[in-house]
This record gives sequence, structure tokens and C-alpha cells, in this order.
Amino acid sequence: MTWLIAGGTGQLGLALQTELEIRGIAFLAKNSTALDISEPEAVEQFIDRLKPNVVINAAAWTDVDGAETNQSTAFSINTLGAKNLAMATKNLEATFVQISTDYVFSGQASSPWDENALQEPQCVYGKSKSEGEILVNEIFSGGCYVVRTAWLYSEHKKNFAKTITRLAFMSKDEIRVVNDQTGQPTYAGDVAKQIIELVSAEAPSGFYHATNSAQATWFEFAQEIFKQVGADVSRVIPVSTDEFPRPAKRPAYSVLGHGAWSKTRVPAMRDWRLALTEAMPAIISSVNTE
Repeated sequence: MTWLIAGGTGQLGLALQTELEIRGIAFLAKNSTALDISEPEAVEQFIDRLKPNVVINAAAWTDVDGAETNQSTAFSINTLGAKNLAMATKNLEATFVQISTDYVFSGQASSPWDENALQEPQCVYGKSKSEGEILVNEIFSGGCYVVRTAWLYSEHKKNFAKTITRLAFMSKDEIRVVNDQTGQPTYAGDVAKQIIELVSAEAPSGFYHATNSAQATWFEFAQEIFKQVGADVSRVIPVSTDEFPRPAKRPAYSVLGHGAWSKTRVPAMRDWRLALTEAMPAIISSVNTE
């Protein structure tokens, strides 16, 4: 069996590579230079040559603010790119996993978003990912996996956890962190394991939410990072979203429900604090060597 990871050098792509290596599963991971999913003919030829058994689309335009002024690029990757990869995979009758996001929802809720909740994206990035989900699901007539994740962090690339860790170690100043956006800090390594378990278990197709359990605000996430590295937690100051105006609207409530996992042999993901505790040594090492 060969797995193909499109977007293989992003946070999730790197985590998937690590986990597949551990399990001895053959794979090929490609970045956007090697596999531009916005080019349908190139995608079809690549897939036809490789003939993978499983295709994971972790490729995406993830610059949420940049998408507001680069709409055509965001849609060409997040919507049409997903379509191109799905169509080529469908022709091979291979398993397809589309990675998506909490941004497909409005962010206005007070209880976790159900996997089949109404999609009301509030920014270009969210709209492009939502339309990508719809096209993929139509191509496979519902017979694929759409896995949404959110608030992703790891020891790789640029992310919130690494930024806060760096500030905890290398500054004595106060840091101001938003306290009116609620979500689920999610370790990329846990998401990679969850996706592989989902496919390996031949679970029912459909929508799944791969986020760590429980919830926090960005402020609470930062506090926990300070605690775990032994820094002065009082330096973390809560502020409102209004203090950090951004081009794209951020969801106020991004907690994703995990009900779909009950229909599988795969349990929902662990508490985000437990995952962070495991991830911190690698994050600290990465920050200290950059």
C-alpha cells in the first residue's frame, strides 16, 4: 500500500510522514512545487503514474488574512485543487481524505459544532475550504473522508505554540493574548495518528473532527504554555479581539464536536493539555535551535 500526502511539508504533512514511517507504511509526500494541485492535468498524470491506495489532501492556502486580497489563489488551491485531486483519486478508486477547517462554520455558537452543522463561513479562506469540501463530497458521492481540524501546532513551521514558547524564554515583557476566541489547541502529531487510524480501521466515510478534546481561549492556551516552561504566567495579559484588528474575521467559537468517532473503532482525541505536555519538549528544542 502506498499513501500520497499532498501538502507534505506543512505541519500536518510532516506529522503524517513521521507517523507513517513509525508504522512502516510506504508513502510519498509532495509539496506544492512538486505537485501543484491547482493544475488538473498535472495532478491526473501524477496520480495515474503513482497509483496510490490512499490520498490525503493536506495542501492548502492557509494564509487566512492573505486570502482576503488573494481570493483567486485561495480558491484555485483550496477549492479547485481539492476537486482536481479528488477526481484523479476517484478514477483510481483509491481512498481520499480531505483536510478541512473550523472556518467553514460561522463561529457563532455556544456548544460544539456537529459534524453536519450548517456551513456559514465568514471569510474568504473559510468559503474556499467549504466549497472544496462540497466538491470533494459530490465527486465521491459521500464515499470519502472530510477531516476538519483547528488551532494546529507542532514543533514544525510557524505556529502559536512556538511563538508563545519563544516569548516565554526570550522576553521579560508582558504579552497580550486574545481571550474572547474559544477553540481546541490541537497537536499535529495527534491529528496524524487519528487520520491514519481512521483509514486503517476502514471507518464509515463522512465528516470527522480531528481536534484535541476540551477547550480554551488563546489566552488560556498561552497561560498553559507559560506554566509548562516554568515562566511567569502573570506576564500573559487577556485582551479582546478588537485590540488586534485583522483583515479576515476570526470565529469566536471554534469548538468542534466529536460525535462521529462513536461510529468507529477509533476513540476521539485526548485532552489538549495532555497533548501539549507531550509536545512541549520538541517545541522547546525547535525554538532553541532556530
